[in-house]
Parts: sequence; C-alpha cells; structure tokens
Amino acid sequence: MTSEARALPPGQRALPPGQRTLPAMLQRQSERFAGRPLLRMAGRQWTHGDAAEAAAVRAGALAQAGVARGDRIAVMCGNRIEFLETFLGAGWLGASVVPVNTASMGPQIEYFLANSEAKLLVVEAGFLERLATADLGRTALRELWVVGEATASWAPPAGVRVSSYPEGGPPIAPAAVQPGDPLAILYTSGTTGPAKGVVCPHAQYFWWGVNSAEVLGVGRDDVLCTTLPLFHINALNTFAQAALTGAEVVFESRFSASGFWPSMRANGATVVYLLGAMVPILLAQPEGEGERDHRVRIGLGPGVPSAAGQAFRARTGVSLLEGYGSTETNFAIATAPDSPRGGVMGWLRPGFQARVADEGDVELPAGEAGELLLRADEPHAFASGYFNMPEKTIEAWRNLWFHTGDRVVRDADGAFRFVDRIKDAIRRRGENISSFEVEQVLLSHPGVASCAVYPVQSELAEDEVMAALVPREGERIDPAELARFCESRLPYFAVPRYIDVLPDLPRTENGKVQKFKLRERGVSEQTWDGRPAVRPPVKAA
Repeated sequence: MTSEARALPPGQRALPPGQRTLPAMLQRQSERFAGRPLLRMAGRQWTHGDAAEAAAVRAGALAQAGVARGDRIAVMCGNRIEFLETFLGAGWLGASVVPVNTASMGPQIEYFLANSEAKLLVVEAGFLERLATADLGRTALRELWVVGEATASWAPPAGVRVSSYPEGGPPIAPAAVQPGDPLAILYTSGTTGPAKGVVCPHAQYFWWGVNSAEVLGVGRDDVLCTTLPLFHINALNTFAQAALTGAEVVFESRFSASGFWPSMRANGATVVYLLGAMVPILLAQPEGEGERDHRVRIGLGPGVPSAAGQAFRARTGVSLLEGYGSTETNFAIATAPDSPRGGVMGWLRPGFQARVADEGDVELPAGEAGELLLRADEPHAFASGYFNMPEKTIEAWRNLWFHTGDRVVRDADGAFRFVDRIKDAIRRRGENISSFEVEQVLLSHPGVASCAVYPVQSELAEDEVMAALVPREGERIDPAELARFCESRLPYFAVPRYIDVLPDLPRTENGKVQKFKLRERGVSEQTWDGRPAVRPPVKAA
C-alpha cells in the first residue's frame, strides 16, 4: 500500500502558493524580523533586514555585468559571504546559481561550466590555478569575478574578462519570478555517466526550509550552526530554515573534530548539522567536559549508524534525527525526538507520498525490499529535472514518481529502512562519487587496460572507494603511482583508497563487468591500501 501523509504542514501558511520564491521569502523576513540577527560568517554579520538589501545590491551588480533573468552563474567559493550574496542576488534577479564543489579539478570545472552554459564564474582566488587544466573555450563563460587576492599568475583565455568581485551595484527591484522558476542547478554525481545538474525551483527551496525547520523544531530563538559547505543543499537549506523562522545561522569554514565543540559553544549553537561519517570521527576524540557544556538541543544526522547515534547521545546529550531527502526531492522521510524506535530512516512526512516498488514499478508489500519512489503533493516541491538531460529526466521521473535509486524496506509500522543503493554510486566524506568519472580517469593512465570502481565499507560506517584494475599487456601498475596520478585529476574524496591489480575482471556472457562479485570479494591481503595504518582490512557490506 502506498504510504501517504496528506495533512498539510503548518509551514505552508508561511507564504501562499504564488509567493513561494526566494525574493518573497527575503521580503517577508525583512518585514517580520527586521533587526533580529540572521547570519554570522567569516567575521560578517547580517540582520534579517540586511538579507533583502544584500540581494538587491548583488542583483544590481549582476545586472550591470550583463546577467539577465534565466542566465546561469557559477560559484566556486568556500563558506564566505560572497557565496551567499551571489546566491541571493541571482534568485532576486531571476537567474540561477550553479555551485561548484571546491574540491573539483580542471576537468570537472570545465564540465560543470559547459553543461550549465554559465556566463559568469565567481571564483575564490585560491582556486584560480585549477582553471589552468580546464578548456574554458569549450564553455559559454565570458566573465570571472575573483574573490580575494590571487597569489598565482593565471592567464585567462581570449574572450574571458577577469575582474575583482565588485562591491555591489545599484539595488534593483526583485524580478517577478514564479515558484517553478529555476533557482539553482546543483550537480549530483552520475552513476553510469557524467554528473547531472539538478534543476531546483524556488518553491523546492522554500519547502526544504519549511520541512527541515519543522523536523528540527526550529524557532526564532534558535542558533543554527553548520560546518557543511554552501555548495551543498544541506547548508543552503540551513539558511532557508533561519530565514523562514526568524532564527540565526552560523556558517563555519570547515569541519574540525577537535574544534567542533569549542566552536559550538562559542557560537551559542542550539541546532547542529552532521553527516554520517562525522559522528564516528567526533566519537574518536578524547572525551571532555566540553562535550556537555553547550546549548545544543538537537542535531540533524542523516546516515549516522544507529549505534553511533546512541553513543553520541549518551556522551553529548544531543539526539540526532535521521531522515531522507535527495537533491532532487525534499525532506520527505524523517524521525522525531519521540520516535518509537531507532535504526530507521523515519516515517513519511505530510505532503509526500512514498512507494517501495519492484523493477516494474509495481508496489511491494511491507517487509520486502525494493526501490524507493517518491512524489510530492505540492507543486514544485521537487526538482524539475536534470539540466540539458531530457532522457535522464524522463528515466528518473517515469510513471509520475521520482525513482531514488535506493533500495529500502517499509516496515509494518510505516517506518522506512535503508538497505543499499541500487545505483552504481559511492558516497564518501558526505560526497556522491560517480564510479564512471573515476573509471574514466583510471583508463586515461597508459598502464590500465580495464577497470571497475565500487564502494567498500570503511571503519567510519561510510563508503571507501576501491578500484580493480587490469594492466595493459607488458605493463606493470604501481598502485601508489596510480593514486598520485588520480590526485591531480580527481577531487580528493574520489581518489581510490584501495586498489587491486587483477589478471581479469569478472564479467557476464556479454562482457559486462559484474561489480557485485568485486564488492563481495572486498579488501584482501593483496589489496593496496592508501592508508596502510588502517587494520584489519574491511569487507564490503
């Protein structure tokens, strides 16, 4: 039976359907919360009233640079005020932001720019060198705004104008954007091909804020604190939660295990945001009084193992809520502080429908594992598709359901349990990794004839990247040298930790690599480990 939760959440009353846009959110918060503190980041502070003004000024600067409604603006920047200014300004203007993962190297940056057809790139000076290995002539890029002082020389290609990030332009009135208009294109790694640009409309962003705030019980007296990067929906969503509720949000530059609790205490945080692997890392730190000397009342911890979550609560007093929501969907499934049991993703939230289905989209009974399919009751609460990839859009949204690619079980009490990923994807350090992209880099090495990349479980209850390689005839592969080869061509989190050199790969009768056999084989005594101190070798889950 399809799970439904149709009672409309209270947050829907925050803005009527036609006003579920970023400009309307900013104007509403300016009117309701005015001088209340909204933001602290890298020494800068905003009130709720400042946000709308910052958006109007940044939109003016974008307009002066020739950016128009419907254009795309790429941003490759750490957790700095310039990132948020550009995001808000683009939404105010009716343009879309294309966040670029700051770990991306030249080939990935080139792909994001080319696929999104971005005309302007806002880039932190420290990342300029990455562009040297990107062929910007194959993109639509016409202008670069550099944030900070460049320390290395880099010559842009002809036709690309480079200037410092402008202070601002004359403030302009918000565009008449609609809830279904695109606000951002967020790239999520492909599983059998290149990364896909998820087109996120304004109303989806609104619903991310509404649903997350309701799950966490965020109110105007809360201080939300995150160390997660703004180029992910998780951190962008945290801003939406604060904007809709009158709360304050603090963005830290990065996650530090030793500095996490001192930072939370210094910021007066009441709500925190953690990914699965971060919790075991924190638990591995020496116990200290500071882990209880804080104001944190709750945290969001998707993907945290049940045992780790229990240990975290016993040690820190903070309950971590589980949930499910992909970049394409919304916070559709979640636990609550009073949930009857743990070890599950949670229960379906109001405003969404869920189905566990077989390969033909036929619904399965409770207790049987199948693919999780989702849809929303409210218009534009999910992404509208993949940018410039109509075939992939049709494939994912077929039969009027979004196909998550995740295998789950729905229990008799309505709780959903995660089993594994159907798609050939890897998740490490909170990042989705395309095995296809890693394989393409490995195959570009002159010594590699064929390869397969797949996940194995790490000691931190997340995926580690493993590669099985077959050398070219007469060639000898040095795994350490191959890893160094990958380091300059892949984000750090995508470089294989484990490498197996094999005479051949297991294949089907028609030559397709059987990755499930490699996953079952897992790490052996012959496997090269990029972190040899880790013992004993881990096996695939």
